[in-house]
Amino acid sequence: MLKLRSLRSGYGRIPVLHGIDLEVREGELVALLGANGAGKTTLLNVLSGIYRPDGGEIWLGERRLAGEAHQFAAAGIARTFQNLQIFFNMSALENVMAGRWLRARCSLASTLFRLGNFREVERECRATAERLLDELGLARWREARADAMPYGALKRLEIARALAAEPTLLLLDEPAAGLNPGETREIDELIRRIVARGITVVLVEHNMKLVMGVSDHVVVLDYGRKLADGDPRSVSADPRVIEAYLGTGAPTC
Repeated sequence: MLKLRSLRSGYGRIPVLHGIDLEVREGELVALLGANGAGKTTLLNVLSGIYRPDGGEIWLGERRLAGEAHQFAAAGIARTFQNLQIFFNMSALENVMAGRWLRARCSLASTLFRLGNFREVERECRATAERLLDELGLARWREARADAMPYGALKRLEIARALAAEPTLLLLDEPAAGLNPGETREIDELIRRIVARGITVVLVEHNMKLVMGVSDHVVVLDYGRKLADGDPRSVSADPRVIEAYLGTGAPTC
């Protein structure tokens, strides 16, 4: 469902991604691995329309993607961020509703003046948000301001907001970063449920146990180039990957 062809990106004259080719099948989970500075987050920023590529093509199904971030979101791509991007002055419910409004069918005039089908659309957004809060174990913080929620709950809140947009492709940027073992297990289980629902996932994560447990396909980046591409077991046993990323003493799966 996702194809990248010779994708290039950088910062001014500093190249970061050097002609990345990648294919992601519908319903699978692809993990992007690499040391800090390998280009993983840059790739997610390009895939979500935050950065415009310097060259190459992005295809989602039969549609070539280009333009601004909101156009990528409307095409069915949602994401979370390495550093939380939460509306901290809003409640948990309002944060998830914000994600749901992307799929709302309500005119600007109806929204501004609360006319026509605005009330019906708002009720649907609220109901969807409440359901997702329940599913992700966040119901207890439904009315709490986000700045009063614990870090682990905020990680799941950001995923809930992304799911509210009904994505076909979900980009997760280090969803387990900073979490304790119990919270990491919750994220592991949540990712498995998301994939079981048929949502395609591209995951950036440094927790190797989580990555090897949930991934169908692993891609390793090294200084903006694709170093390895395959199933988790073969990639983790690749001498080039062990040397460049896992470390010479790392166990294989």
